[in-house]
Amino acid sequence: MIRPKLQIALDHNRLENALADIKKVGEIVDIIEIGTILCLQEGSKAISCIRQMYPDKTIVADTKCADAGETVAENVARSGADWMTVICSASLPTMQAAQQKIKELQVELYGDWTFEQAQTWREIGLSQVVYHQSRDALLAGGTWGEQDLGKVKTLIDMGFQVSVTGGLALKNLSLFQHLPIFNFIVGRGITSEENPMVAAQAFKDEINRIWGE
Repeated sequence: MIRPKLQIALDHNRLENALADIKKVGEIVDIIEIGTILCLQEGSKAISCIRQMYPDKTIVADTKCADAGETVAENVARSGADWMTVICSASLPTMQAAQQKIKELQVELYGDWTFEQAQTWREIGLSQVVYHQSRDALLAGGTWGEQDLGKVKTLIDMGFQVSVTGGLALKNLSLFQHLPIFNFIVGRGITSEENPMVAAQAFKDEINRIWGE
């Protein structure tokens, strides 16, 4: 089974704080995400700064794009992003326009999406989805459970590379041990720790322990 990647989500308000954190963990993680809030606050500057720091890393612009897919994708790609996200409620034309301008497009699964919709994404050539436990849901007491795992498995069976995110902790990773998860996306579970470098390495070590090095 392919070993999942580790993605750091830079969910910061200020670029200087994001840069301080990525300097601690950038060499450990596989993928660097410019989080939605950071995209909104700092725009293309955040993407271009981190691209200069890590020219060989995969960089994701978490735009959660809902419209103007071509323009948004072209802008973030020009700034140095390899991938970007679109919200699952975006229209197919928006997704198709975006995928023409960026190396990879990820569909962010929020709200009342359906597997019928997911099939249409596969039909237009999309291969990546991000399955969420949303921040707001977790704050309201939500947890990872069998229902989530079942949905993730169905998406994998449909041919998607599935990334998972939302309040992930080390103890959660073993829940997914029988699934070929593409990518674990962790934000505050690393950046809010007293020593983010140690926290990031602990996630990598646990992934290696479960899926093999």
